[in-house]
Amino acid sequence: MPSDPLLTIENVRKYFPAAEKRRFLRRSGGWLKAVDGVSFSIRKGLTYGLVGESGCGKTTLAKLILLLEEPTDGRILFQGEDIKEIPPPKKREYRRSVQAVFQDPYSSLNPRMRVEDIIGEPIQINTEMNKSEMREKVGDLLQKVGLRPASASLYPHEFSGGQRQRIAVARALAINPRLIILDEPVSALDVSVRAQIMNLLRDLQVEFGLTYLLISHDLAVVKHMSTETGVMYLGKLVELGRSKEIYARPLHPYTQALFSAAMPSEPGTYRLQAVLTGEVPSALNIPKGCRFHPRCPSVKPVCREVEPKLEEAGDDRQVACHLHEKDA
Repeated sequence: MPSDPLLTIENVRKYFPAAEKRRFLRRSGGWLKAVDGVSFSIRKGLTYGLVGESGCGKTTLAKLILLLEEPTDGRILFQGEDIKEIPPPKKREYRRSVQAVFQDPYSSLNPRMRVEDIIGEPIQINTEMNKSEMREKVGDLLQKVGLRPASASLYPHEFSGGQRQRIAVARALAINPRLIILDEPVSALDVSVRAQIMNLLRDLQVEFGLTYLLISHDLAVVKHMSTETGVMYLGKLVELGRSKEIYARPLHPYTQALFSAAMPSEPGTYRLQAVLTGEVPSALNIPKGCRFHPRCPSVKPVCREVEPKLEEAGDDRQVACHLHEKDA
């Protein structure tokens, strides 16, 4: 039986004012539509994968969830409550419940702090543990992520990239979060280390009942870890559904092209090959109609005029494409 949604994104938009520089003045240059009407839900205890090219709005969406940015429109519901309407005392509780692990573990860890202080700082701020209890908690967290408790006295530069990411995971776990946003968690690591970190994250998810929002360019990582997947293009979701269904049979031409480029066929097997041409349009000047049509190999006249809606396409999937409309 499907679990209840922990986080629900309802028609969320985030527009940034773009300034246009002139010789002696600076005037408005329109709006940059980083996120433009995105809706999906993340169920408790599962992993939702979000994929797409750079600049499609994935990280901006993560910042909105982390309260680092405010949405221009739409709602973000955490356990059914709009996070924008949460009063200040409960907002602190929300921040404890939602943590993040970032792409570069070296940049996200303070090089002047020992590991004990990096992991212990959120514990000290958000709990009433004394130093002895905090030290014990830090040692336990280090063991959970596969490091020795004695390494708490070291600095980040004394660890490898994979070990630093383990420290970042331990810090995210320090105050018992419900949701962890994984923003490219293994892309900065050696290939030999990626599988170890992915398996660690999956084991911790089971042990602590965690929910993940996984943002990644690496489609193999998303396939390995996610239960459901959303594909973003230029601020909008163009396809979403169960990961195994999307990876077995991508419907949107953009999804097909992504998978063709990132996951070439194995010897003796066939995979649909789709090639993208051209560049991603600017979010300041979004094309009329389907925003993917200038690059689409299957473009039709209607695609240039009418923007497709995200509609059901069977097997609990949704796709925004005129090629898959019910009356097409």
